[in-house]
Amino acid sequence: MTTKVTTKVLTIAGMNLRRIFRDRTSLFFVFVLPLMLVLILGAAFGGPSTPKLGVLGATSGHLLDALRAEPGLRVEEVADEAELRTAVERGELAAGLVVPPSLSAAVAAGGVAELRLVVRQDGNGQQTRPLVAGVLAREGGRLASGAFVAGLNGTDLDTALSTVDSVAEAVPAISVSATTTGEALFPADLGMFSLGASSQLLLFMFLTAMNSSVALIETRRLGLSRRMVATPTSAVTVVLGEGLGRVAIALVQGVFIVVGTALLFGVRWGDPVAVGALLLLFALVAGGAGMLLGAVFRTEQQAGGFGVLLALGLAALGGCMVPLEFFSGALREVALLTPHAWADRGFAALGRDGGALPDVLPQLGVLACYAAVLFALGAWRLRAVLTR
Repeated sequence: MTTKVTTKVLTIAGMNLRRIFRDRTSLFFVFVLPLMLVLILGAAFGGPSTPKLGVLGATSGHLLDALRAEPGLRVEEVADEAELRTAVERGELAAGLVVPPSLSAAVAAGGVAELRLVVRQDGNGQQTRPLVAGVLAREGGRLASGAFVAGLNGTDLDTALSTVDSVAEAVPAISVSATTTGEALFPADLGMFSLGASSQLLLFMFLTAMNSSVALIETRRLGLSRRMVATPTSAVTVVLGEGLGRVAIALVQGVFIVVGTALLFGVRWGDPVAVGALLLLFALVAGGAGMLLGAVFRTEQQAGGFGVLLALGLAALGGCMVPLEFFSGALREVALLTPHAWADRGFAALGRDGGALPDVLPQLGVLACYAAVLFALGAWRLRAVLTR
Protein backbone atom coordinates (compact mmCIF):
# COMPACT_ATOMS: atom_id res chain seq x y z
CA MET A 1 0.00 0.00 0.00
CA THR A 2 1.47 3.34 -1.09
CA THR A 3 1.81 6.33 1.20
CA LYS A 4 -0.93 8.17 -0.66
CA VAL A 5 -3.39 5.30 -0.28
CA THR A 6 -2.48 4.91 3.39
CA THR A 7 -3.14 8.61 3.96
CA LYS A 8 -6.56 8.33 2.34
CA VAL A 9 -7.46 5.26 4.42
CA LEU A 10 -6.44 7.00 7.62
CA THR A 11 -8.34 10.15 6.60
CA ILE A 12 -11.56 8.19 6.08
CA ALA A 13 -11.07 6.35 9.37
CA GLY A 14 -10.37 9.63 11.17
CA MET A 15 -13.58 11.09 9.76
CA ASN A 16 -15.55 8.30 11.44
CA LEU A 17 -13.81 8.94 14.76
CA ARG A 18 -14.50 12.67 14.57
CA ARG A 19 -18.20 11.93 14.13
CA ILE A 20 -18.22 10.16 17.47
CA PHE A 21 -16.40 12.92 19.34
CA ARG A 22 -18.62 15.67 17.89
CA ASP A 23 -21.86 14.01 18.99
CA ARG A 24 -22.54 14.49 22.72
CA THR A 25 -25.12 11.71 22.76
CA SER A 26 -22.61 9.30 21.27
CA LEU A 27 -19.99 10.40 23.79
CA PHE A 28 -22.36 9.53 26.62
CA PHE A 29 -23.17 6.06 25.29
CA VAL A 30 -19.58 5.30 24.28
CA PHE A 31 -17.69 6.54 27.35
CA VAL A 32 -19.98 7.42 30.28
CA LEU A 33 -22.72 4.78 30.25
CA PRO A 34 -20.38 1.72 30.28
CA LEU A 35 -18.58 2.97 33.40
CA MET A 36 -21.90 3.80 35.06
CA LEU A 37 -23.19 0.27 34.44
CA VAL A 38 -19.99 -1.30 35.73
CA LEU A 39 -20.39 0.79 38.91
CA ILE A 40 -24.09 0.00 39.36
CA LEU A 41 -23.82 -3.73 38.61
CA GLY A 42 -20.71 -4.09 40.72
CA ALA A 43 -22.30 -2.34 43.69
CA ALA A 44 -25.51 -4.38 43.36
CA PHE A 45 -24.25 -7.85 42.44
CA GLY A 46 -20.47 -7.75 42.49
CA GLY A 47 -19.59 -10.13 45.22
CA PRO A 48 -20.09 -10.26 48.95
CA SER A 49 -20.46 -7.08 50.99
CA THR A 50 -20.59 -6.44 54.72
CA PRO A 51 -24.12 -5.38 55.74
CA LYS A 52 -24.60 -2.49 58.11
CA LEU A 53 -26.54 -3.01 61.35
CA GLY A 54 -28.02 -0.09 63.27
CA VAL A 55 -28.18 -0.51 67.07
CA LEU A 56 -30.39 1.53 69.38
CA GLY A 57 -30.19 1.38 73.18
CA ALA A 58 -26.83 -0.38 73.62
CA THR A 59 -24.28 2.42 73.77
CA SER A 60 -21.77 0.18 75.54
CA GLY A 61 -21.47 -3.21 77.12
CA HIS A 62 -20.80 -6.79 76.18
CA LEU A 63 -23.64 -7.09 73.64
CA LEU A 64 -22.42 -4.13 71.61
CA ASP A 65 -18.86 -5.42 71.75
CA ALA A 66 -20.03 -8.85 70.58
CA LEU A 67 -21.93 -7.33 67.65
CA ARG A 68 -18.90 -5.28 66.64
CA ALA A 69 -16.67 -8.35 66.90
CA GLU A 70 -18.87 -10.24 64.43
CA PRO A 71 -16.83 -10.21 61.16
CA GLY A 72 -19.91 -10.25 58.95
CA LEU A 73 -21.41 -7.05 60.36
CA ARG A 74 -20.73 -3.34 60.46
CA VAL A 75 -22.35 -1.78 63.51
CA GLU A 76 -23.57 1.80 63.67
CA GLU A 77 -25.25 3.38 66.68
CA VAL A 78 -28.57 5.15 66.05
CA ALA A 79 -30.12 7.90 68.15
CA ASP A 80 -33.84 6.99 68.07
CA GLU A 81 -36.15 4.31 66.73
CA ALA A 82 -37.79 6.51 64.07
CA GLU A 83 -34.37 7.26 62.58
CA LEU A 84 -33.46 3.56 62.69
CA ARG A 85 -36.63 2.44 60.88
CA THR A 86 -36.23 5.16 58.25
CA ALA A 87 -32.64 4.13 57.59
CA VAL A 88 -33.69 0.49 57.15
CA GLU A 89 -36.53 1.43 54.80
CA ARG A 90 -34.22 3.53 52.65
CA GLY A 91 -31.60 0.79 52.47
CA GLU A 92 -29.00 2.77 54.41
CA LEU A 93 -29.04 -0.05 56.99
CA ALA A 94 -29.55 -3.74 56.29
CA ALA A 95 -31.22 -4.18 59.68
CA GLY A 96 -31.82 -2.39 62.96
CA LEU A 97 -31.69 -3.81 66.49
CA VAL A 98 -33.61 -2.15 69.33
CA VAL A 99 -32.15 -3.10 72.73
CA PRO A 100 -34.19 -2.22 75.84
CA PRO A 101 -32.23 -0.20 78.41
CA SER A 102 -33.34 -2.59 81.14
CA LEU A 103 -31.82 -5.69 79.52
CA SER A 104 -29.45 -6.63 82.35
CA ALA A 105 -31.95 -5.69 85.05
CA ALA A 106 -34.66 -7.85 83.51
CA VAL A 107 -32.33 -10.83 83.31
CA ALA A 108 -31.15 -10.30 86.89
CA ALA A 109 -34.75 -10.25 88.08
CA GLY A 110 -35.48 -13.47 86.23
CA GLY A 111 -37.69 -11.71 83.71
CA VAL A 112 -37.75 -11.62 79.93
CA ALA A 113 -36.19 -8.80 77.90
CA GLU A 114 -37.65 -8.13 74.46
CA LEU A 115 -35.25 -7.11 71.68
CA ARG A 116 -36.68 -6.05 68.34
CA LEU A 117 -34.92 -6.65 65.03
CA VAL A 118 -36.06 -4.72 61.94
CA VAL A 119 -34.78 -6.36 58.72
CA ARG A 120 -34.97 -5.39 55.05
CA GLN A 121 -36.40 -8.05 52.75
CA ASP A 122 -33.39 -8.14 50.45
CA GLY A 123 -30.11 -10.03 50.21
CA ASN A 124 -28.27 -7.92 52.79
CA GLY A 125 -31.18 -8.11 55.20
CA GLN A 126 -31.43 -11.88 54.94
CA GLN A 127 -27.67 -12.11 55.36
CA THR A 128 -27.84 -10.00 58.52
CA ARG A 129 -30.67 -11.86 60.28
CA PRO A 130 -28.80 -15.11 61.13
CA LEU A 131 -25.65 -13.21 62.10
CA VAL A 132 -27.53 -11.07 64.62
CA ALA A 133 -29.52 -14.07 65.83
CA GLY A 134 -26.27 -15.94 66.49
CA VAL A 135 -24.81 -13.06 68.51
CA LEU A 136 -28.04 -12.69 70.49
CA ALA A 137 -28.17 -16.43 71.18
CA ARG A 138 -24.63 -16.35 72.56
CA GLU A 139 -25.38 -13.27 74.62
CA GLY A 140 -28.62 -14.84 75.88
CA GLY A 141 -26.73 -17.95 76.99
CA ARG A 142 -24.15 -15.77 78.73
CA LEU A 143 -26.81 -13.77 80.62
CA ALA A 144 -28.72 -16.92 81.56
CA SER A 145 -25.51 -18.49 82.88
CA GLY A 146 -24.76 -15.31 84.84
CA ALA A 147 -28.22 -15.27 86.37
CA PHE A 148 -27.84 -18.93 87.37
CA VAL A 149 -24.43 -18.31 88.99
CA ALA A 150 -25.75 -15.20 90.75
CA GLY A 151 -28.69 -17.14 92.20
CA LEU A 152 -26.46 -20.04 93.19
CA ASN A 153 -23.74 -17.99 94.91
CA GLY A 154 -25.89 -15.11 96.12
CA THR A 155 -23.76 -12.52 94.25
CA ASP A 156 -24.80 -9.68 91.98
CA LEU A 157 -25.19 -10.22 88.24
CA ASP A 158 -22.04 -8.30 87.20
CA THR A 159 -19.83 -10.42 89.48
CA ALA A 160 -21.49 -13.59 88.23
CA LEU A 161 -20.99 -12.54 84.59
CA SER A 162 -17.30 -11.92 85.26
CA THR A 163 -17.05 -15.49 86.60
CA VAL A 164 -18.90 -16.81 83.55
CA ASP A 165 -16.60 -14.91 81.17
CA SER A 166 -13.44 -16.14 82.89
CA VAL A 167 -14.67 -19.75 82.75
CA ALA A 168 -15.65 -19.35 79.08
CA GLU A 169 -12.15 -18.16 78.22
CA ALA A 170 -10.65 -21.24 79.86
CA VAL A 171 -12.96 -23.69 78.06
CA PRO A 172 -11.69 -24.69 74.57
CA ALA A 173 -13.90 -23.22 71.88
CA ILE A 174 -15.58 -25.40 69.27
CA SER A 175 -13.98 -24.82 65.86
CA VAL A 176 -16.01 -25.11 62.69
CA SER A 177 -14.35 -25.46 59.29
CA ALA A 178 -16.05 -25.30 55.90
CA THR A 179 -14.72 -26.88 52.72
CA THR A 180 -15.87 -26.52 49.12
CA THR A 181 -16.21 -29.62 46.96
CA GLY A 182 -14.91 -29.12 43.44
CA GLU A 183 -13.71 -25.83 42.00
CA ALA A 184 -15.25 -22.50 42.96
CA LEU A 185 -16.95 -20.61 40.14
CA PHE A 186 -15.03 -17.44 40.94
CA PRO A 187 -11.83 -16.81 42.92
CA ALA A 188 -12.24 -15.58 46.48
CA ASP A 189 -10.23 -12.41 45.84
CA LEU A 190 -12.26 -11.36 42.81
CA GLY A 191 -13.11 -7.66 43.09
CA MET A 192 -16.74 -6.61 43.26
CA PHE A 193 -16.50 -4.79 39.90
CA SER A 194 -14.34 -7.34 38.08
CA LEU A 195 -17.09 -9.79 37.17
CA GLY A 196 -19.21 -7.27 35.27
CA ALA A 197 -16.41 -5.21 33.75
CA SER A 198 -15.44 -7.61 30.95
CA SER A 199 -19.07 -8.36 30.05
CA GLN A 200 -19.95 -4.66 29.80
CA LEU A 201 -16.78 -4.10 27.76
CA LEU A 202 -17.83 -6.69 25.17
CA LEU A 203 -21.46 -5.58 25.15
CA PHE A 204 -20.69 -1.93 24.48
CA MET A 205 -17.86 -2.48 22.01
CA PHE A 206 -20.12 -4.59 19.82
CA LEU A 207 -23.15 -2.34 20.34
CA THR A 208 -21.17 0.76 19.39
CA ALA A 209 -19.86 -0.95 16.26
CA MET A 210 -23.42 -1.90 15.32
CA ASN A 211 -24.56 1.69 15.79
CA SER A 212 -21.65 2.93 13.67
CA SER A 213 -23.27 1.19 10.72
CA VAL A 214 -25.84 4.01 10.76
CA ALA A 215 -23.09 6.51 9.95
CA LEU A 216 -21.93 4.32 7.05
CA ILE A 217 -25.45 4.22 5.60
CA GLU A 218 -25.73 7.98 6.03
CA THR A 219 -22.47 8.40 4.13
CA ARG A 220 -23.85 6.27 1.31
CA ARG A 221 -27.25 7.99 1.31
CA LEU A 222 -25.72 11.47 1.10
CA GLY A 223 -23.56 10.35 -1.81
CA LEU A 224 -20.26 10.91 -0.02
CA SER A 225 -19.01 7.42 -0.75
CA ARG A 226 -19.76 7.74 -4.46
CA ARG A 227 -18.03 11.10 -4.58
CA MET A 228 -14.93 9.57 -3.01
CA VAL A 229 -14.97 6.77 -5.56
CA ALA A 230 -15.41 9.34 -8.35
CA THR A 231 -12.12 10.94 -7.30
CA PRO A 232 -8.77 9.18 -7.85
CA THR A 233 -9.68 6.95 -4.88
CA SER A 234 -10.38 3.28 -5.46
CA ALA A 235 -13.33 1.46 -3.92
CA VAL A 236 -10.85 -0.72 -2.06
CA THR A 237 -9.38 2.35 -0.36
CA VAL A 238 -12.84 3.53 0.70
CA VAL A 239 -13.70 0.09 2.02
CA LEU A 240 -10.46 -0.11 4.00
CA GLY A 241 -11.01 3.37 5.44
CA GLU A 242 -14.60 2.67 6.47
CA GLY A 243 -13.61 -0.68 7.99
CA LEU A 244 -10.68 0.84 9.88
CA GLY A 245 -12.96 3.58 11.17
CA ARG A 246 -15.35 1.06 12.69
CA VAL A 247 -12.46 -0.85 14.28
CA ALA A 248 -10.93 2.35 15.63
CA ILE A 249 -14.21 3.40 17.29
CA ALA A 250 -14.60 0.03 19.01
CA LEU A 251 -10.92 -0.07 20.01
CA VAL A 252 -10.90 3.46 21.47
CA GLN A 253 -13.97 2.63 23.51
CA GLY A 254 -12.49 -0.67 24.68
CA VAL A 255 -9.21 0.87 25.79
CA PHE A 256 -11.12 3.61 27.63
CA ILE A 257 -13.26 1.08 29.51
CA VAL A 258 -10.26 -1.08 30.45
CA VAL A 259 -8.18 1.86 31.68
CA GLY A 260 -11.15 3.60 33.33
CA THR A 261 -12.33 0.56 35.29
CA ALA A 262 -8.78 -0.28 36.34
CA LEU A 263 -8.16 3.24 37.69
CA LEU A 264 -11.60 3.99 39.13
CA PHE A 265 -12.76 0.59 40.36
CA GLY A 266 -9.56 -1.42 40.73
CA VAL A 267 -10.55 -4.01 38.13
CA ARG A 268 -7.79 -6.54 37.58
CA TRP A 269 -7.53 -7.24 33.84
CA GLY A 270 -4.30 -9.24 33.80
CA ASP A 271 -1.42 -9.40 31.33
CA PRO A 272 -1.55 -6.12 29.34
CA VAL A 273 -0.17 -7.68 26.16
CA ALA A 274 -2.79 -10.42 26.16
CA VAL A 275 -5.54 -7.95 27.08
CA GLY A 276 -4.46 -5.72 24.19
CA ALA A 277 -4.55 -8.67 21.79
CA LEU A 278 -8.06 -9.62 22.90
CA LEU A 279 -9.22 -6.01 22.60
CA LEU A 280 -7.78 -5.65 19.11
CA LEU A 281 -9.27 -8.87 17.77
CA PHE A 282 -12.69 -8.25 19.28
CA ALA A 283 -12.59 -4.72 17.86
CA LEU A 284 -11.87 -6.29 14.46
CA VAL A 285 -14.84 -8.63 14.94
CA ALA A 286 -17.13 -5.77 15.96
CA GLY A 287 -15.82 -3.50 13.18
CA GLY A 288 -16.32 -6.17 10.55
CA ALA A 289 -19.86 -6.81 11.76
CA GLY A 290 -20.61 -3.08 11.75
CA MET A 291 -19.30 -2.66 8.20
CA LEU A 292 -21.32 -5.67 6.99
CA LEU A 293 -24.46 -4.30 8.60
CA GLY A 294 -23.90 -0.87 7.06
CA ALA A 295 -23.42 -2.41 3.62
CA VAL A 296 -26.47 -4.70 3.76
CA PHE A 297 -29.21 -2.33 4.94
CA ARG A 298 -30.46 0.68 3.02
CA THR A 299 -31.83 2.95 5.75
CA GLU A 300 -30.51 4.10 9.11
CA GLN A 301 -33.69 2.94 10.86
CA GLN A 302 -33.30 -0.61 9.58
CA ALA A 303 -29.64 -0.83 10.55
CA GLY A 304 -30.17 0.84 13.93
CA GLY A 305 -33.05 -1.41 14.98
CA PHE A 306 -31.53 -4.65 13.76
CA GLY A 307 -28.09 -3.71 15.10
CA VAL A 308 -29.35 -3.13 18.64
CA LEU A 309 -31.32 -6.40 18.63
CA LEU A 310 -28.35 -8.32 17.25
CA ALA A 311 -25.91 -6.78 19.74
CA LEU A 312 -28.15 -7.43 22.74
CA GLY A 313 -29.04 -10.94 21.58
CA LEU A 314 -25.43 -11.99 21.04
CA ALA A 315 -24.46 -10.39 24.35
CA ALA A 316 -27.14 -12.32 26.22
CA LEU A 317 -26.24 -15.60 24.53
CA GLY A 318 -22.50 -14.96 24.90
CA GLY A 319 -22.53 -14.45 28.67
CA CYS A 320 -22.45 -10.65 28.86
CA MET A 321 -25.66 -10.41 30.88
CA VAL A 322 -25.47 -13.62 32.91
CA PRO A 323 -22.00 -15.15 33.48
CA LEU A 324 -21.24 -18.21 31.39
CA GLU A 325 -20.51 -20.11 34.62
CA PHE A 326 -24.25 -20.03 35.38
CA PHE A 327 -25.21 -21.55 32.01
CA SER A 328 -26.16 -25.21 31.67
CA GLY A 329 -23.81 -27.49 29.80
CA ALA A 330 -25.82 -27.49 26.57
CA LEU A 331 -26.42 -23.74 26.63
CA ARG A 332 -22.74 -23.13 27.28
CA GLU A 333 -21.90 -25.05 24.09
CA VAL A 334 -24.41 -22.96 22.16
CA ALA A 335 -22.88 -19.79 23.62
CA LEU A 336 -19.56 -20.69 22.00
CA LEU A 337 -21.13 -19.91 18.63
CA THR A 338 -20.80 -16.22 19.54
CA PRO A 339 -17.53 -14.24 19.57
CA HIS A 340 -18.59 -12.75 22.90
CA ALA A 341 -18.29 -16.08 24.71
CA TRP A 342 -14.76 -16.65 23.40
CA ALA A 343 -13.67 -13.14 24.32
CA ASP A 344 -15.28 -13.48 27.74
CA ARG A 345 -13.40 -16.72 28.33
CA GLY A 346 -10.20 -15.01 27.35
CA PHE A 347 -10.68 -12.11 29.77
CA ALA A 348 -11.66 -14.57 32.53
CA ALA A 349 -8.45 -16.55 31.96
CA LEU A 350 -6.39 -13.36 32.27
CA GLY A 351 -8.15 -11.43 35.03
CA ARG A 352 -9.50 -14.20 37.26
CA ASP A 353 -7.00 -16.99 36.68
CA GLY A 354 -3.86 -14.89 36.24
CA GLY A 355 -3.11 -16.29 32.78
CA ALA A 356 -0.81 -14.87 30.11
CA LEU A 357 -0.78 -14.64 26.31
CA PRO A 358 -0.21 -18.40 25.68
CA ASP A 359 -3.28 -19.22 27.80
CA VAL A 360 -5.62 -17.26 25.51
CA LEU A 361 -4.23 -18.36 22.14
CA PRO A 362 -7.31 -20.56 21.42
CA GLN A 363 -9.62 -17.61 22.08
CA LEU A 364 -7.47 -15.32 19.95
CA GLY A 365 -7.51 -17.86 17.11
CA VAL A 366 -11.32 -18.12 17.12
CA LEU A 367 -11.73 -14.34 17.26
CA ALA A 368 -9.28 -13.97 14.36
CA CYS A 369 -11.43 -16.36 12.30
CA TYR A 370 -14.59 -14.39 13.15
CA ALA A 371 -12.85 -11.14 12.20
CA ALA A 372 -11.56 -12.52 8.89
CA VAL A 373 -14.98 -13.84 7.84
CA LEU A 374 -16.92 -10.72 8.88
CA PHE A 375 -14.42 -8.34 7.29
CA ALA A 376 -14.32 -10.34 4.07
CA LEU A 377 -18.11 -10.34 3.81
CA GLY A 378 -18.39 -6.69 4.80
CA ALA A 379 -15.69 -5.56 2.36
CA TRP A 380 -17.18 -7.61 -0.46
CA ARG A 381 -20.68 -6.27 0.11
CA LEU A 382 -19.59 -2.64 0.59
CA ARG A 383 -17.42 -2.70 -2.53
CA ALA A 384 -20.34 -4.11 -4.51
CA VAL A 385 -22.61 -1.33 -3.25
CA LEU A 386 -20.11 1.40 -4.06
CA THR A 387 -19.34 0.21 -7.62
CA ARG A 388 -22.78 -0.75 -8.90
